[in-house]
Amino acid sequence: MLAVGKQRSLSRISGLILVLALAGCNSTADLATYPSVYGQRPAAMQQMTDEEAVNMQERLTALAGQRRSGAISEAEYQRRLKELQLLAERHGPDALKEIEN
Repeated sequence: MLAVGKQRSLSRISGLILVLALAGCNSTADLATYPSVYGQRPAAMQQMTDEEAVNMQERLTALAGQRRSGAISEAEYQRRLKELQLLAERHGPDALKEIEN
């Protein structure tokens, strides 16, 4: 009989501790000190706009068209292509440096 009484006491104490712990979870603590995991995070760099994407696509299409029609030489095409490839290679590290500063 005595063992059953101790188990009930322990159960009640455990229940009380659980209730108190859960009550602390519902408090509205200073939320400014905790990072928000909801919603979208702001981008580190500004995203390309639709107009910029269309402009870039038009430039590349025009360059390919000039090459096909012979309006520019193969050497000029390769020069412009290399310029765009260098821009693509440097863009990531340059953007990272800008973000870090």
